Amino acid sequence: MEPRTRVSDGERDRVVHRLQQAFADGRLGSGEMEERLGRALTARFHGELLPLVTDLPDGPHEPDDVIRLTLTGGRVKRAGDWRVPRLLCVESEYGGVRLDLSRALVRHPEIDIELRLAYGSATIVLPPGATADADGVSTGWGTVTCAVPGRARPDGLHVRVTGELGYGRLRVRTPRAWPGTRH
Repeated sequence: MEPRTRVSDGERDRVVHRLQQAFADGRLGSGEMEERLGRALTARFHGELLPLVTDLPDGPHEPDDVIRLTLTGGRVKRAGDWRVPRLLCVESEYGGVRLDLSRALVRHPEIDIELRLAYGSATIVLPPGATADADGVSTGWGTVTCAVPGRARPDGLHVRVTGELGYGRLRVRTPRAWPGTRH
């Protein structure tokens, strides 16, 4: 990008996230973090954003923050108390996927889920208040239903779902409330 090209809100948000991650990793002190955040939030051009992150690592910071699950048949199911990686890639020829994040340990404000399913459907259950963008999923014969807000919020979990489903559907939702219970 040209240094004099105006930045979008999304680009500012990505820089803020990188700065927050660098602070959490111990790469920035609190004073430097505050100074860089102030500059990031008021930046109008790429030339103002680039110096704020050029000395920071790009992408996931831990090797286990990327998990790839590959199987030929069967189901992938994660529920209860499990650690959600920054990037979860699931590839399956025949079988379904159910990822329940409602009670999982999610350390990142944004996560990516990549699905490559030839024959099979996927359900992703998010905690209340989470948002998701499933516009990056294509289907041959099936549907994509996202029953949560699609726009990221600064104070909640945001999930980006991408990939391909040949024959199957994707549902992204929050937990269902049972009669007589409160969520």
